[in-house]
Amino acid sequence: MPTYTYRREDGTTFEVRQKITDDPLDTCPETGQDVERIITGTGGLIFKGEGFHVNDYDAHGPADEGSDGSSDE
Repeated sequence: MPTYTYRREDGTTFEVRQKITDDPLDTCPETGQDVERIITGTGGLIFKGEGFHVNDYDAHGPADEGSDGSSDE
């Protein structure tokens, strides 16, 4: 279930775990203030450093260069 961030009228925020199919909240369940759902900058996938290819390839190509994809069976 995704976690959604909401902003209250006073500017404070809170998070709620909801199903994707659930309707957005209109009021805060704790304070009763009107709320709006905001988009946060959370990324599901983050690449850091030199890049993923540095881990998968060396100067000579892919790590499984010995296999040509054919089956000897």
